[in-house]
Amino acid sequence: MIYVLIVFAPLLGAFLAGIFGRMLGDKPSMYLTSGLMVLSAVLSWVVLFDITGLVTHEPRVEVVELLTWIRSDDFSVNWALQIDSLTAVMLVVVNSVSCLVHIYSIGYMSHDHHKARFFSYLSLFTFAMLMLVTSDNFVQLYFGWEGVGLASYLLIGFWYHKPSANAAAMKAFIVNRVGDFGFALGIAGIFLVYQDVTFKGVFEATPDMVGHTFMFLGYEVDTLTTICLLLFMGAMGKSAQLPLHTWLPDAMEGPTPVSALIHAATMVTAGVFMVARCSPMFEYSPDALAVVTVIGASTAFFAATVGLVQNDIKRVIAYSTCSQLGYMFFAAGLSAYPVAIFHLFTHAFFKALLFLGAGSVIHAVADEQDMRKMGGLGPHIRKTAIMMWIGSLALAGIGIPLVGIGFAGFYSKDLIIESAFASGSGVGQFAFIMGVSAAMMTAFYSWRLLFMTFNGKPRAPRETMAHIHDSPPVMMIPLYLLAVGAVFAGGLFVYAMTGHHWQEFWGEAILILPQNTAMEDAHSVPTWVKFAPLVVTAAGIALAWLFYIRNPDLAEGTARTHRPLYLFLLNKWYFDELFDLIFVRPAKFLGRLLWKRGDGWIIDRLGPDGIAATVLKTTRRVTTVQTGYLYHYAFAMLIGVAVLVTFYFYAIGV
Repeated sequence: MIYVLIVFAPLLGAFLAGIFGRMLGDKPSMYLTSGLMVLSAVLSWVVLFDITGLVTHEPRVEVVELLTWIRSDDFSVNWALQIDSLTAVMLVVVNSVSCLVHIYSIGYMSHDHHKARFFSYLSLFTFAMLMLVTSDNFVQLYFGWEGVGLASYLLIGFWYHKPSANAAAMKAFIVNRVGDFGFALGIAGIFLVYQDVTFKGVFEATPDMVGHTFMFLGYEVDTLTTICLLLFMGAMGKSAQLPLHTWLPDAMEGPTPVSALIHAATMVTAGVFMVARCSPMFEYSPDALAVVTVIGASTAFFAATVGLVQNDIKRVIAYSTCSQLGYMFFAAGLSAYPVAIFHLFTHAFFKALLFLGAGSVIHAVADEQDMRKMGGLGPHIRKTAIMMWIGSLALAGIGIPLVGIGFAGFYSKDLIIESAFASGSGVGQFAFIMGVSAAMMTAFYSWRLLFMTFNGKPRAPRETMAHIHDSPPVMMIPLYLLAVGAVFAGGLFVYAMTGHHWQEFWGEAILILPQNTAMEDAHSVPTWVKFAPLVVTAAGIALAWLFYIRNPDLAEGTARTHRPLYLFLLNKWYFDELFDLIFVRPAKFLGRLLWKRGDGWIIDRLGPDGIAATVLKTTRRVTTVQTGYLYHYAFAMLIGVAVLVTFYFYAIGV
């Protein structure tokens, strides 16, 4: 019963606020949905300690059969909830962050006119993600997968009166369709090959599939690798990996609580969860794991470079999310799935903290998001500034190696980098270099954000500065709770989730083959590897201080000196322009050609403008004969008789 309540409490809130919101009113709708989320979050923590091996060291799996969903001949799919250690961790992440976002939104959205609808969408988003992480088969997984896609469209475009919000919502939906097409093909391939779609049945049969191939366009292709890559294609879309990342920064058009929910706990984490869930398949496909590693490492580096020069406070944090997801994926590609999920777990706290903190800043400066128009806000919103510093310290992974003291990101991010070095493979070394480089850039853009926002001279209008104040308690309390997670979540769970006895926590939820020892070997890497992230992070912070505190003119001078590189990064490596050139413009040209030439020149010319028009004109002329006068008809009859008699005599030769 507790599992059903955790999953369906948000759905109940979404239904009541969405259908009866006008009847209930705004405040009851907000408090009802938030209260149900608090219930779901509290129960999720209970399940975490009950299901995992945190207490008993004997993790277990619970399956709750709800109903038979699909039955067609031999194909049968049940609607069921599978609760294991991986699911328990995801329940805590999703429900805890969503609960705090709901509470925060009570204050942030207080002036909006559609609060009931907004809270309904938030709860619907949460329910879709819960269906995804509790599924016990690929069809139910796909249902939740598409559910978060739909909810993201509704939330990103919530302020539908803004053309930019509508465009961003459509972009997110369309780009994800590309990834979801591959994901659907992967699920179809699973059923074709395994004749089963349940996780248990597919995973148990996977070892027997090793080495099986099929012919495609004259090439012999490995079956398991193909399925894994198709599944990963879906993850690339949902979790914004190269090259399907372009929707994520534009998702900032939604309200700030939406940004926090999408980036910290729901949509973007779905891909990482899916790869970890399918570890019994990916482990038997080294080529697929290599692709995951390269894509993840490349994304971590790419997004960090773009974050260096962004001026929108939310976009900087958005590219940070994209980069951190890259870390998670290359950890999974190195078979360090527990480390990937551990970073997902810690990241949820400090990324939600950063987004909600940014929302508090935006709320204070009259909805301004450009950091160039801020500055000097620290003394005015001191509590928010402290929360943002804590989030940035966790994001940068500040901590002391060997001693083992640090913020949450220190434990998870450093372990990912160490696992990359310990793997000893070519792709592992590539991931190590990209990871260390991204760590330095992460520190730079994080402190650039802090310095431009809270330090220096005020750049906001005088009337704005006169009214700046910290957010109300309903917005600050969620920040305090998230700050606790950003500080302590890493140290409290690192040994249970990623230590030498990690299987006592995860049980059968994650499979790592004996030959894949990157995570184990990470604990014994050379000392310089352990200190490398801290050194480059300190260098990044020092560089940000030099550019934005010590000598603020240096940043503008560097941008002018290296203008081509600056514009390259500012325009996000021109991915949007490249996609516009390769896909959008040809699609528009083809559509215009089919419209003007196909539909207009051929179909309309022969149809409505041709035969149909001729018939219409003829009909109109014929109808003019019908005058209604008797003598006209008599005269017509006389003419007819004369013609008939003439034809008759001509025919008989008279």
